[in-house]
Amino acid sequence: MASDKDKKAGQAAQKHSPYDEDTIRGLAKLLDETGLTEIEIERGGERIRIGRAARAVSVAAPALPVASPVVAPAAGLDPAKHPGAVPSPMVGTAYLAPSPGAKPFVDVGQTVKAGDTLLIIEAMKTMNQIPAPRGGTVTQILVEDGQPVEFGEPLLIIE
Repeated sequence: MASDKDKKAGQAAQKHSPYDEDTIRGLAKLLDETGLTEIEIERGGERIRIGRAARAVSVAAPALPVASPVVAPAAGLDPAKHPGAVPSPMVGTAYLAPSPGAKPFVDVGQTVKAGDTLLIIEAMKTMNQIPAPRGGTVTQILVEDGQPVEFGEPLLIIE
């Protein structure tokens, strides 16, 4: 049981705090309305942080095509040395489609012309479209969606 001294100390702390119960309830409501998991404010030199445990959200993933666009190169052949290899112009994350679940920019067997967008590479929070350097047919896609890529790494092969 709390002693009278503890109760008085708690009441004194409440009187000096710039936060009342309505403020705290309002912040909790704001968390629910915005979907945030934590909010922190400062008033009168005192801070308050209100948070809640993040809830696991299950999202049904869209059905993916059965045929995979990633084709393994023939054993013993280095795709970087292939004359039709399109190298990555930068370090970043390669994406085969403009958004998750969207149709890929190109598929294996598709004919492209110079300047067509092949994929995008995210580098420093910027999406960079990678254009086809020449026309031809996409014979191999050497990266997977969301895969990190290095400068000069072969992305796909156009013959």
